[in-house]
Amino acid sequence: MDPKILFGEIFGTMFLILLGDGVVAGVLLAKSKAQNAGWIVITAAWAFAVFVGVVVSAPFSGAHLNPAVTIGLAVKDMKFDNVPVYLIGQFIGAFIGATLVAIHYWPHWAETEDPGLKLAVFSTGPGIRNIPFNFVSEVIGTFVLVFVIMAFGDHTASIGPLAVTVLVWSIGMSLGGTTGYAINPARDLGPRVIHQLLPIPGKGSSDWAYSWVPVAGPIVGGIVAALVWNLYKGLVA
Repeated sequence: MDPKILFGEIFGTMFLILLGDGVVAGVLLAKSKAQNAGWIVITAAWAFAVFVGVVVSAPFSGAHLNPAVTIGLAVKDMKFDNVPVYLIGQFIGAFIGATLVAIHYWPHWAETEDPGLKLAVFSTGPGIRNIPFNFVSEVIGTFVLVFVIMAFGDHTASIGPLAVTVLVWSIGMSLGGTTGYAINPARDLGPRVIHQLLPIPGKGSSDWAYSWVPVAGPIVGGIVAALVWNLYKGLVA
């Protein structure tokens, strides 16, 4: 197990979740100074959280920060050796980041009456609960994410983390309104586990019946992106 990959993904994903879930907490929880700031603030801050995560982890792990990206890249190149260490690092980082958000906003949980808002800080949920279409939304959003990351290719180093930031912001604004655009199994499942485990006042259900959608959808989207990317490269070569 390569410690550079492990710790790069732990720290990168930790910052991603701390800042990403943190903005949702700020917008949704009662008596926060950012309460009701809106969707544009959430999508922007999530994109900036990606920027921070990439900067922190890129020199050490390549900044996957997302099992769908890791699996998609593995399928593209048919190289799976480091997949387990990436996934372990991503989920550990997500656990830590979500825990820090819970602690940071601790006085605000008891002030917030709606348990659905508390869950939304940690994990995604659909605007309209239609599981087949929710699943398709996650597949499409993650397909765009992984395909465009592959299109960056050798240019990623020169254009820097800002490219992924703009990509994630675009996905959030254009495609995120249906399900909250998890597009990342670790981003959704890791914090959902923390929501289940921590004694958050009045927290309600963790909605495990829906939890497979933001895990399976992004993985399928990442795999489809890899297959289509390889086909696309063959057509334009």
